[in-house]
Amino acid sequence: IDYTGTDPSSPCNKCLSPNETPCVCTINFTLEQSFEGNVFMYYGLSNFYQNHRRYVKSRDDSQLNGDPSALLNPSKECEPYRRNEDKPIAPCGAIANSMFNDTLELFLVGNESDPTPIILKKKGIAWWTDKNVKFRNPPGGDIPLEERFKGTTKPVNWVKPVYMLDSDQDNNGFINEDFIVWMRTAALPTFRKLYRLIERTNDLHPTLPAGRYYLNITYNYPVHSFDGRKRMILSTISWMGGKNPFLGIAYIAIGSISFLLGVVLLVINHKYRNSSNTADITI
Repeated sequence: IDYTGTDPSSPCNKCLSPNETPCVCTINFTLEQSFEGNVFMYYGLSNFYQNHRRYVKSRDDSQLNGDPSALLNPSKECEPYRRNEDKPIAPCGAIANSMFNDTLELFLVGNESDPTPIILKKKGIAWWTDKNVKFRNPPGGDIPLEERFKGTTKPVNWVKPVYMLDSDQDNNGFINEDFIVWMRTAALPTFRKLYRLIERTNDLHPTLPAGRYYLNITYNYPVHSFDGRKRMILSTISWMGGKNPFLGIAYIAIGSISFLLGVVLLVINHKYRNSSNTADITI
């Protein structure tokens, strides 16, 4: 579901104006087939080059791992998002500063007067190694998280500081899973990142039955200035995993090129081998 809003008829077109803050828009859509099993909700971005070398390096892994010294003295790789108002930025760097911050809510329109909200699970979307190894909050035991980040300031483009990302302390600060997912940079300019999980609760009923739905969007993230696009994706997985045509296409292309090169080299070898073997050698 594309909700960039560049089409004048789109409900999100009004949100392109910088004066509309905060801006909420609603996209209606229909599921033709039911979704069985667990459903994965992604946000997708296009024309966003997270693979730019300076962008990828613009972070401090020691700071993200909770090192107190790196918290107050971030790496120079984070420039120009290292300090603001003479305070160190936590988390520093361009990746963190550009974190996706739209809010997506999904509703089933079973009854016009009383739509059913779909429960979106926000934990369990990050890699286990990221959540439990690479990202840690500053040490402090029972000290409130705000105190542990004392002396730092929020990234320039953020509305809230890092210790207010979530009311759940197991999903707050540097271990917030939305933040962790964003910090794992994409290899291609068109990508998707896992946003929420919709878990199946009843084996007798599909997770998302066929029917009419609407997506409620709190539109914050600007992409129009660089001709980017935003979309919401609902997907499931089979026993073979999720749908990813890139690897299949890459294997077929490389295999075809290798086969053609093999044929060309075979022809060259067959044509010139006899003449080289029978050449007279004179001393």
